[in-house]
Amino acid sequence: MELKDPPKIKQQIALSATNVVKSVELNGLPLEILKGITLEIKCGESLAILGRSGSGKTSLLGLLAGLDVPTSGSISIFGESINAMSEDQRAQFRADNLGFVFQSFHLLPSLTSLENVMLPLELHKIENAKSRAKSHLAQLGLSDRMSHYPAQLSGGEQQRVALARAFCCEPKLLFADEPTGNLDQETGQHIIDLMFEYNQKSGTTLVLVTHDELLAKRCSRSVLIDSGCLR
Repeated sequence: MELKDPPKIKQQIALSATNVVKSVELNGLPLEILKGITLEIKCGESLAILGRSGSGKTSLLGLLAGLDVPTSGSISIFGESINAMSEDQRAQFRADNLGFVFQSFHLLPSLTSLENVMLPLELHKIENAKSRAKSHLAQLGLSDRMSHYPAQLSGGEQQRVALARAFCCEPKLLFADEPTGNLDQETGQHIIDLMFEYNQKSGTTLVLVTHDELLAKRCSRSVLIDSGCLR
């Protein structure tokens, strides 16, 4: 079974957010985390979302990726409104179209490197899941780490496994939340090089949350979020 293609799009817009507000209740009073965010991201673009800790950048990423829903406003991915989807529909949509790379890797500790990468392929019922996972791990220099568990890997190796897992389903839109935050400078630079290489070779859209201005400069565009507002 081939991976499901993303919904056909009439325009070259990967993601569109209009007047997005996110508020929560704190001590019985509403607290606005995001305040009327409007943003458009083109297909194939690499976008950095900059902001200091507590600015709302990770909350925004979660909304853009359909991991959470806005209090008001609308978000569309490839022309599909994720607001209108149920939780199960959003989960399926993410599985079919999106990839994720997190600062804390989020590998399953009871699975080997190979099994971690195979998992999303098996969920898609891909017949060649094992060989495909092996190929992605080999491309990231992990041929000799396939049978290792996350606890047996360095931070850089774990992040490369996470990248292989994100890349293996060939997502059209890849989200990364501080992907080098737990890595040393040299290893982090290598991970970033791999992400941008994938972005350029596959034409995937990359949305990256970071506080690193040097990293942001490598993106085709950057936006700054401050106190829940885009500046």
